[in-house]
Amino acid sequence: MLGASFNTPDQNRAFAEKLGLNFPLLSDSGRLTALAYGACTDLHARHPARMSFLIDEEGRIERVYERVDPREHPARVLADILGI
Repeated sequence: MLGASFNTPDQNRAFAEKLGLNFPLLSDSGRLTALAYGACTDLHARHPARMSFLIDEEGRIERVYERVDPREHPARVLADILGI
């Protein structure tokens, strides 16, 4: 699992440490990844959409989650991976 935001690497590091995140939080301050994945519509977006992508072993997008509730999302993704 990876996360991404528009913040700088230092801001992401501090955020990840504060929340005890156990996955890498990548910096997309140029917004190019968010644009490519449809998480924002222009280079001046203040925040990316809270989205998630399930990517298979071949690197293909298996499923797109356009609205993510962080309290429920891990269980949803696990169920999709397990085919429940």
